[in-house]
Amino acid sequence: MTDERELLDNEDTVAERPVSIPPELPILPLRDTVLFPNSFMPLAVARESSVRLIEEAIATDRLVGVFTQLEPGTEDPTQDDLYPIGTATHIHKMFKLPDGTLRLIVQGQVRLQLDEVLETQPYIKARVHQADELTSDDDNLEIDALQRNIKNNFQQVVSLSPLLSDDLQALAGNITDPGKLADFIASSLATIQTSTKQDVLGTLDVRERMETLNRTLTKELEVLELGSKIQSEVQSEVGKSQREYLLREQMKAIQKELGETDDQAKEIEELREKIEAVGMPESVQKEALRELDRLSRMPVAAAEYTVSRTYLDWLVALPWDVRTEEVIDLARNKQVLDDDHSGLEKVKDRILEYLAVRKLNPNVKGPILCFVGPPGVGKTSLAKSIARSLDRKFVRVSLGGMRDEAEIRGHRRTYIGALPGQVIQGLRRAESKNPVFILDEIDKLGADFRGDPASALLEVLDPEQNNTFRDHYLDVPFDLSEVLFITTANVLDPIAPPLRDRMEVLELAGYTEDEKLQIATEHLVARQVENHGLTAEKITFTDDALRAVIRGYTREAGVRNLEREIGALCRKVARRHAEGNDQPVSIAPETVAELLGVPRFEDEEVAERTKNPGVALGLAWTPAGGEVLFVEATRMPGKGSLTLTGHLGDVMKESARAALSWFRGQTATYGVDAEFYQNAELHLHVPSGAIPKDGPSAGVTMATALASELTGRPVRGDVAMTGEITLSGHVLPVGGIKEKVLAARRHGVFEIILPKQNEKHVIEDLSEELRRDLTLHFVSTIAEVLELALQPAAARPTSDVADAAAHVHGTVQ
Repeated sequence: MTDERELLDNEDTVAERPVSIPPELPILPLRDTVLFPNSFMPLAVARESSVRLIEEAIATDRLVGVFTQLEPGTEDPTQDDLYPIGTATHIHKMFKLPDGTLRLIVQGQVRLQLDEVLETQPYIKARVHQADELTSDDDNLEIDALQRNIKNNFQQVVSLSPLLSDDLQALAGNITDPGKLADFIASSLATIQTSTKQDVLGTLDVRERMETLNRTLTKELEVLELGSKIQSEVQSEVGKSQREYLLREQMKAIQKELGETDDQAKEIEELREKIEAVGMPESVQKEALRELDRLSRMPVAAAEYTVSRTYLDWLVALPWDVRTEEVIDLARNKQVLDDDHSGLEKVKDRILEYLAVRKLNPNVKGPILCFVGPPGVGKTSLAKSIARSLDRKFVRVSLGGMRDEAEIRGHRRTYIGALPGQVIQGLRRAESKNPVFILDEIDKLGADFRGDPASALLEVLDPEQNNTFRDHYLDVPFDLSEVLFITTANVLDPIAPPLRDRMEVLELAGYTEDEKLQIATEHLVARQVENHGLTAEKITFTDDALRAVIRGYTREAGVRNLEREIGALCRKVARRHAEGNDQPVSIAPETVAELLGVPRFEDEEVAERTKNPGVALGLAWTPAGGEVLFVEATRMPGKGSLTLTGHLGDVMKESARAALSWFRGQTATYGVDAEFYQNAELHLHVPSGAIPKDGPSAGVTMATALASELTGRPVRGDVAMTGEITLSGHVLPVGGIKEKVLAARRHGVFEIILPKQNEKHVIEDLSEELRRDLTLHFVSTIAEVLELALQPAAARPTSDVADAAAHVHGTVQ
């Protein structure tokens, strides 16, 4: 009211001068607000049409008509959406905010009758006329009595209501005009409804207006007196209790007086029914009911109320006794797996074995499978296929980069915003207690001061313990034994040994060229054609074209890049069709080169790089699959030193030194001067120097490169090799044989030297079809490797070489 008095003192109010109302006025609709004549009010204007109206009014006579909307939610009101009686209003001040909205200080002047809306755009403009008050001399005595009664009631309302300033009593006492008194009091009561205020504004007869206001004041006074009585009763009961509890008791007393039901009691009863119906174990149900009783005694406004309610919501939302019914039909299960994935027979057999056992013994505990393989071989999609074949729900959680143990076990409820861990959240999303749950990229888990997620997974992935898994947030046991957990990883080394011990590891090696061709034909081509808005009639791929893409544009263990290149071809064709060329396109090898450019990989690269002495072709294993590895050796004048470059690890450096030491002991055998090392410096380099390399499997390749350089005999360009060496010249077994063999095939090398002790792995891991095109040599010594790998010398060195050749083991065609 201070602002209003200042305006009355400082502004030239229009109320003091005769008001001239034009027959047409712009109309400003109000939401939930009624403006009375002779009163000041701040207004916020946000609608674009209203903002424009105000800006134009400010530029002219600052006079607008203000009418209240029947429904506050109406965005574009018409005449039917507005009350018929409003107020002619003078705009005193306008403030424009940065967001484009306006803040106004306005003064109501006289009542208006809305006759007819003339325009609605860009804002409402209507024909109006001044609505004069109706009075009668016969009513003077009754009006005086009503005026006194209204002032008395208003004085009591102000004294009881904490929302009204005491200054209002003095202001009301100074008003002698009964109509203005009614308008002033109605505008001052903030607690009465908008419709009641509009009734006062719309009543033109002064006596009727005062009667309406008197009834409203009487009702308001009764409510305030009842509230005061309730407050006194509650205060006597609770004494010095907390304010929140006092307010709660007040609310209960008010609801009791009004005959309303207690919403909290309804919520408690609904939660109790859910707890009893959801199928919790007895111990969990007991804990849930205990928490529910605690919740029922807690005020709704208490901070703990929301925490406790959220906790109970989580408990009743979990699938304690909900399972997905699986139909185990081995023929159908196998068909689904074969339809979704080509190859991967070992993994499919393991899944079918599990289903066979489960069919005979439904209570068998599910295995914890770990799919290990390079990117793009289908680990995650295979898990989805398993879920589809079992008719189970599928849940995936990515563990890559996870460093907080609470992501697995959840946060304790004492923390603000606490939630269960990803395991419990996943089960809630699945709405089943036996989904297929994939933990992706388990080899990329981290650890820091917040804990070790890998350690938290020990309980989750242990069939002997996970039937009582206890999440920190829930703090009650949950049975995970029916969940089929599947994890994926690119490499096993980063996985902690205790965690690795709990999983059954199934390795997914890279695909052969024929397998990639089959996958592309059956899956990738159709998917990319559909994704690019094409059809089988608009674009077709020949097998030769797909082989050209596989050989010339991708060198990978999986098929991600292959799908990417097929997508690139589809994009080129899609552009042609979009430009109006509707001719069907058949993708042939020459079309591939035209659309994708020059092939990035050439088979001639190997032969070209190994034509000079000192260069040997090795095979390496990487997390992305197998790869070929060139090892280059050169000799120059020096003082007997060995330089190693190419970002080599310690193990690889030691292999190089062992190879040199072995050859220095065999110089006589290969016709090399025994003193060569005194006046020479040897340099061994492994290209792609930006890539770290380590491991013992390049030992035979380093020995071959050194021997080639020192003997002057070039290494055969069609032979690749792998194996660890010893100082005594033996060749030891290495891992990743299948990946290395596939890498050799991708580079057009079909003759491979392998350790003798890896022969059993070749028979087990390589299919007969894969071995059919290869020539595999199994060796036990470095001498056998050199005999096979080095090109013949101009003259036979010694009989020792022939003896070494006689000991070459197991050549397999």
